Amino acid sequence: MGFEIERGKRKADKIRRPVLFGESGTERVAYEVDGFQRQEGIILEVEAGRGARGNAVYRDLIRAALLVEARFLVLGVMVSYRHKSKGREVSVASFDDARDQIDAIYASGRLGLPFEGILLFGY
Repeated sequence: MGFEIERGKRKADKIRRPVLFGESGTERVAYEVDGFQRQEGIILEVEAGRGARGNAVYRDLIRAALLVEARFLVLGVMVSYRHKSKGREVSVASFDDARDQIDAIYASGRLGLPFEGILLFGY
């Protein structure tokens, strides 16, 4: 499908997409993404369990919205995430929370995102 996918955690394995350019057109600000499909302008972000906590969905939405050539966002989150907190097991409905956040942004009309579409998937 033509996606460039992050291969690992080393700098050389990362995919950097520009946000802001400085003098002589040099990259001044860029963000790393999990995947990018240049022809259609698709940004891919997949959040692991810790993404359920810590506002990772908000971060992904805002950062992807700033990327040059980003037309679509594909965002993957766990359906649910279980972890221990103070000795007891807690379950977070990651997919439902992410869907509610995205729906609230679009329904309120107060924060305009530049995407032609967002695909949210649970795994």
